[in-house]
Amino acid sequence: VQLEESGGGSVQTGGSLRLSCVASEYTYKMAWFRQAPGKEREGVAAIVQGGPTNYADSVKGRFTISKDNAKNTLYLQMNSLKSEDTAMYYCAARVQFTDWRPTLSKDEYPYWGQGMQVTVSS
Repeated sequence: VQLEESGGGSVQTGGSLRLSCVASEYTYKMAWFRQAPGKEREGVAAIVQGGPTNYADSVKGRFTISKDNAKNTLYLQMNSLKSEDTAMYYCAARVQFTDWRPTLSKDEYPYWGQGMQVTVSS
């Protein structure tokens, strides 16, 4: 499975960005992760099919994950961005069924995109 990400860039504090990730084939479970310099890669949001979602506490109420199954595309709408959201953002996917839980564990996802930088500055 190939994952192609887009939408990253630079934005001011309080601004918005929309990340996209196109998969080369259908994936039933997808997620966004991020990694800031010197920190572990952390789960941001996950979704199963077009249904159950899960968010890291740090982004709840600000970020929205969605999935267009017809287009094999994952989105992350990021609003009210903060400087601490600055990181490399990665799309991740799973094809083989495990369960219906939108987990934020990176071990769940065998397929990863290349990553893209999101920088939030004042």
